[in-house]
Amino acid sequence: MKIQISGNLLQHYLQNVYFINGHSYAGKSTMVSMLAERYDMIQCGENYHDVFPRNKLSRWKQPGLCYFDTMSGWREWLNMTPEEHWNWTDQVSLECMEIEILELVRLAASGKKVIVDTNIPPNVLREISAYNRVAIMLCDPPDICFTRFFDREDPDKKFMMEQIQLCPDPEATLQNFNSWALYHPPLEIDWAHTGFFTYTRSDFENDTREETLSALAKHFGLEEENNLQV
Repeated sequence: MKIQISGNLLQHYLQNVYFINGHSYAGKSTMVSMLAERYDMIQCGENYHDVFPRNKLSRWKQPGLCYFDTMSGWREWLNMTPEEHWNWTDQVSLECMEIEILELVRLAASGKKVIVDTNIPPNVLREISAYNRVAIMLCDPPDICFTRFFDREDPDKKFMMEQIQLCPDPEATLQNFNSWALYHPPLEIDWAHTGFFTYTRSDFENDTREETLSALAKHFGLEEENNLQV
């Protein structure tokens, strides 16, 4: 029997959790970090599902998350077609969602507010959260991550570029890697029309962090609550 938990029950236990989702390169991780510091919130950054012990994962129940343990090498992963890569990431997202929701219930039990850089899709967020607890961050143009993916200094991105350079044809491998970002699956999330609050980043040259932070804090009602506590 597959265990299912009703959305209204999860919504109750997650009422202190604030979610940010949306496009890559929109500034989600930065905003989660800044909001956590500014408003004394528990921060759940990207990949916070990694807190779950890897040795407790099942290759049969979580095949996506276990893929890196079963693949022949990084060359195999880097040479996935765009469709294969999307199918894998979709599977991983479903598996991560279960872990992430459980972890958020655990963290929210402390009574503190939790801010999350999440991959939980909008259709699920509608079931487990509320309008004033979710923000969608967008990029204009939306494919900016394709041209700027390796611009940000990040240990994971540095490692990925090293693995690409180790392939027999690094140029072709990099071209294939970049094509993943341009792939449009048959059922694609329309991020601009989720029904949630959206904030669009279009200025990639100037520092707009404080402006973005202010808009998100206002939407989440954090500034009002902060003033009431003073």
